[in-house]
Amino acid sequence: MKPIAASLLVGIVVATMPVAAGAADAPGTPGVLRYAFPIAETGFDPQELSDLYSSFLTSNIYETPLTYDYLARPVKVIPNTAEALPEVSPDGLTWTLKIRKGIFFTDDPAFRGKPRELTAADYVYSIKRVYDPRWKSPQLYNVEGFIVGMDEEREKALNGARFDYDSVVPGLRTLDRYTMQIRLSKPNYNFIHVLTYCFVSCAVAREVVEAQAEKIMEHPVGTGPYVLGEWRRSSHVTMLANPAYRARYYEASPAPDDAAAQAIYARMKGRKLPLTPRVEISIIEQAQPRWLSFLNDEADFIERLPEEFANVAIPNNRVAPNLAKRGIWIDRNPGAEVTFTYFAMENPIVGGYTPEKVALRRAISLGYDTAEEIRVLRRNQAIPAQTPIGPGVDGYDADFRSIGPDHDPAKARALLDLYGYVDRDGDGYRELPDGSPMVIERYSQPTQVYKEMDELWKKDMDAIGVRIIVKKQQFPELLKQSKAGQLMMWGLAWSATIPDADSFMGTLYGGGIGQINHSRFRLPEYDRLYEETKRLPNGPERNAIYLRMNKLFLAYAPWKLGVHRIYTDLMQPWVHGYHRHPLLQNWWPYVEVDGEEQRKVLAP
Repeated sequence: MKPIAASLLVGIVVATMPVAAGAADAPGTPGVLRYAFPIAETGFDPQELSDLYSSFLTSNIYETPLTYDYLARPVKVIPNTAEALPEVSPDGLTWTLKIRKGIFFTDDPAFRGKPRELTAADYVYSIKRVYDPRWKSPQLYNVEGFIVGMDEEREKALNGARFDYDSVVPGLRTLDRYTMQIRLSKPNYNFIHVLTYCFVSCAVAREVVEAQAEKIMEHPVGTGPYVLGEWRRSSHVTMLANPAYRARYYEASPAPDDAAAQAIYARMKGRKLPLTPRVEISIIEQAQPRWLSFLNDEADFIERLPEEFANVAIPNNRVAPNLAKRGIWIDRNPGAEVTFTYFAMENPIVGGYTPEKVALRRAISLGYDTAEEIRVLRRNQAIPAQTPIGPGVDGYDADFRSIGPDHDPAKARALLDLYGYVDRDGDGYRELPDGSPMVIERYSQPTQVYKEMDELWKKDMDAIGVRIIVKKQQFPELLKQSKAGQLMMWGLAWSATIPDADSFMGTLYGGGIGQINHSRFRLPEYDRLYEETKRLPNGPERNAIYLRMNKLFLAYAPWKLGVHRIYTDLMQPWVHGYHRHPLLQNWWPYVEVDGEEQRKVLAP
């Protein structure tokens, strides 16, 4: 056996930060990192989650066996709670991991007053939870069909048996207290990234899960650098440095030509983690108050500058002079993500695979003006998506062009006419081919940015004679309904979970219905091709298959492709060490707030 390679190419272009931001003199007392989420958290149980903002929380409370080097570009997988990278058999099927000794969960009544050490059995148990139908894990697609014996355990539970966590499964077992072994039924070149992904591989303690039962989403107990302090659902979260966190020190391998990362490392090298003892998170869904809180020094960091403020904050994509004078600095990257509006493929109006149903979805897609969205709503802080694959991952082709972003109202109207979607009663809106009313329901969130997008959708659909109504709800509720297949159309963004196109193409895989396949798209040929890509390394052969999958996607149109957003993060001058990672969500431990400098500004 030999260790698997640790360095993988992502290719994302990261804007250079001002070197001064990472090269300041050593600070005094650490401060508090304060910032806002634009979307409320869903909860704290990793194996039940899929949303981005919950991932920031859970990945700082729980830990995966492997993680990413914070400063390395291209991304580099490194050990976390594991002693080393996995040993992998020559055929790529057997993976062996040794967990470090002396790592402990935070205290909890479920442990009955005794210190509870992290062991290999905790990782075996946690990965098994992804298969347990009880938890309805949206991450099953990451492991389904790969770990020997686990699909059979799930099938038993689906047929009414109790899911048996004590069953010895040949593909997922412990060899001793600190050693786990995973046997795959077929090669999976991305499996190393599964071991970095919190929603699959973060370790939870069985005693806590069993004690909390259905309330486990509200009761996080992990081994990570932070613990949950105060929590007011959908309003405020306080995270505190874990007083029992193991001795872990800042180590990284920044690229020689990355001056900003080199300066950060020179400042932070060898210091004990986490660098920031307290993180205060508010939920501020409206962009304007979120932006004003940053301008008024009520927030230290604004993640992903709202696009409507791009012209005043970063004219010509540089920090505005008035902000630069205050010492505010930016980190700017193309996001490894894609936005889209999906059509529910099981819905009787917009779903289905027959020609007239495909024609309706393609006409709606042609009727929507993505270029106007980019120009007006997003202030040119995005590029049109040509495929479902986000920038900066293996399999993304920056030169590929498709019909995905096309805007052609004349063609849309002709397509609708051809398939019998015509206005029979003269009210300006088309009916279904059988003459019954056609009302398209698009779901959205009650914030200003979504209001503007809803108005654009309404204007564009009116132009082709399609009646569209918007229904507003909060994100967590929409997410729940979407997974249950209860929404007709909804706009989402999907961020890479691994540095590979698989992270995106899996969102259309039939096996992901009820998990991450929100459109509930199911096409046997697409599924067959997706399963084939799992067995191939990155390269021309696999990319050719992705091209075929993309043609199927464009032909059946389960989504209206959106954009790839450009992320601009702004920091106050007392925030040091931030360097956006394309995948790593638990970046808080690596960022430092100079408390003395912060308090000088905030003092009354």
